[in-house]
Amino acid sequence: MNRGIITAISAIGIAQGLKVFTNKKLTGKWDWKPLLQTGGMPSSHSAGVASLAAYVAANRGTRHIETAIAVVFGSIVMYDAQGVRRHTGEIARLVNDLEDHFEVISGDYPSLEYTKREKDLKELLGHQPIEVVGGALFGILYGIAIAKFEDRTLGKLEEVIEK
Repeated sequence: MNRGIITAISAIGIAQGLKVFTNKKLTGKWDWKPLLQTGGMPSSHSAGVASLAAYVAANRGTRHIETAIAVVFGSIVMYDAQGVRRHTGEIARLVNDLEDHFEVISGDYPSLEYTKREKDLKELLGHQPIEVVGGALFGILYGIAIAKFEDRTLGKLEEVIEK
């Protein structure tokens, strides 16, 4: 499989795992739900695209078209994670709060027909800017580390082959 894909996917997985620890630090409780949730620190989306861009840049150079593609698309993903998706989550929070108010009001006005939804809208969709930055920094360091490790491993393999 393509090493860039492996780097990006493993960065996403590690970042998701780190969310368990950052959630523990915030809440004081161990909870495994962040492993499967969007949002939280660090952004796994940012970690994935940043690790791919860093890996490509370390292997191909910063002036190569593949690096440009990875950086531009990664920037779009990170912007979306902290922009549109975060605002969608904030709107969901407001709708959930509004629905709670409707429930109270409907008790005072029996003629108001109101049926409560079984599930609230999902509120944790996007990321705060600091979560995106955290994911990006982790991804950059991870992508460069994987590229350097790969270079060192290939160098040793070439030495063995030459002997």
